[in-house]
Amino acid sequence: MSLQGKLALVTGCSGGIGQATALALAIRGCSIAVHYNSAQEPADALVAELTQLHGIRARAFQADMGDYDSVRAMHAAVVDTLGNPDILFNNAGTTGTVVGKRGDIESVTLDDFEKTWKINTGSSFLLTQLCVPHMVSQKYGRIVFCSSVAAGIGGVIGPHYASSKSALHGLVHWLATRYAKDGITCNAVAPALIEDTTMMANPSDEIKSMIPIGRLGKPHEVASVVETLVTNAYLTNKIMVVDGGITPSAF
Repeated sequence: MSLQGKLALVTGCSGGIGQATALALAIRGCSIAVHYNSAQEPADALVAELTQLHGIRARAFQADMGDYDSVRAMHAAVVDTLGNPDILFNNAGTTGTVVGKRGDIESVTLDDFEKTWKINTGSSFLLTQLCVPHMVSQKYGRIVFCSSVAAGIGGVIGPHYASSKSALHGLVHWLATRYAKDGITCNAVAPALIEDTTMMANPSDEIKSMIPIGRLGKPHEVASVVETLVTNAYLTNKIMVVDGGITPSAF
């Protein structure tokens, strides 16, 4: 399915899963609004690479996902510069304090809990809220959240991170049901232990040993699932787990 003429807003797009997804969608003809927070140089390099593809428009937009006003300003800048997004990949996120599988809940401060939720869940909700009206008006939209296998099994970061990701699943199920007849699909991809990402910059041997296939995943392997979610109009209300076999079925 060609995405010619479509515009995707990809948050957390300066590297890892976001960057790989931007490239995958652009190859199908989709223009890209590249969001970054502090990594302007990689974001600009990605824009330069994307615009080498025939007919692709791309621009970089800065926003602190922990600041709702910054998120609103970024969305407004995208609309003014490239137009309203037809596709939204809510990919940006943070781990917050890493306490691990054997950590104590008191090691997570309330401030850290709220900051993690604001970045991982609140700003994704806000961007979706800002993008949906246009999608409804044109009877077409694709919304994808980047969750985590931690949402289903607890994970290796901590309760603040796991709970912020599982909250995205509730958003998926409500949005998908509410807007299905408006031509909008809503899904989530739930990766685990993906290399070349900030979270997995230095994985321990213990973490690697958790993966049945014996290696970390690659960003393009997650991007291919997002690509499927975007191009398949009959696929909605799903959490697609990409974890190398850690979980035996979807959750």
